[in-house]
Amino acid sequence: MATYPAQSKFCRPEEDPFLLLDRASRSIEQLLRRDLPLRRTWSEQPYGEEEITLLEEEVLPAIAQCLARIDAIDSALSAAGEELYRQEVLAAAQKRRVLLPGEVALI
Repeated sequence: MATYPAQSKFCRPEEDPFLLLDRASRSIEQLLRRDLPLRRTWSEQPYGEEEITLLEEEVLPAIAQCLARIDAIDSALSAAGEELYRQEVLAAAQKRRVLLPGEVALI
């Protein structure tokens, strides 16, 4: 997943649903690695072996797949933005360029 920006002009990290999803996934994995009980706010009983197996085999892989797809979407958006910026810089440079004798402007 993408790195966590400290500041953004678009939103705070806690407002980014995909950063929250990534953090939640990491927290679940960390709890499972430490063999700590997984508790929910609505139940006194923590998740048992069956629920943990479902998390490991179905939920965590689905989250990972979602995050990978989000990364692909973000990469495509970033590449498109970089290309647009490159084109704008090139167009601005061409407007400011002084033609030498014998050169023809490409418009």
